Amino acid sequence: MFEHYYSQKPSSKIIEKDFEFNIGKQKLRFKTVSGVFAFGTPDAASVVLVRNFPDAKGDLLDLGCGYGFIGISLKAKNPDLNLFMSDVNERAVEYAKINAKNNNISAVIKSGDGFEVWDGVDFDFVTFNPPMAAGKNVWVRLIEESRSHLIEGGLLFCVGFHNKGGSAIEREMQRVFGNVSTIVKDGGIRVYRSEK
Repeated sequence: MFEHYYSQKPSSKIIEKDFEFNIGKQKLRFKTVSGVFAFGTPDAASVVLVRNFPDAKGDLLDLGCGYGFIGISLKAKNPDLNLFMSDVNERAVEYAKINAKNNNISAVIKSGDGFEVWDGVDFDFVTFNPPMAAGKNVWVRLIEESRSHLIEGGLLFCVGFHNKGGSAIEREMQRVFGNVSTIVKDGGIRVYRSEK
């Protein structure tokens, strides 16, 4: 049976690989695991998002956090952020907790699909690398639900390869929010921003 990283309970054999990532003057260490997106090394789009995220403070949700690369890196870069992370993949959540602890990063980390575990919680920022492998219905729903979980003036950041689904992400953000801008272009990768 085909199993992608959006599976709730991955059944693949557990294999771990570590990597280091420098952000500012900090060196972060991540433990990655099979069955979770970007095994072994962070994907290029997530790196572009992290490196180009604006200086920020407030409440940030790393949605579909995987092993925590985006959220942990952004919190290290912006200590005044209050970090929240969640993922449908229970193995991902386990490793996000390990990586937050190993990097001395404070975060609220929950297991659940989309915003189901954030009922009644609003954020200043929501960021995610849309799970294209899970299908359009899934990532479009996450964009739609992001809007109702942002404060007025809150920002959604998404990243993608523009010619491999990114342009569709951009269109959906425009449809849902009524605005979208590209804050960085790096090769084929784009970081899109919408404001509530």
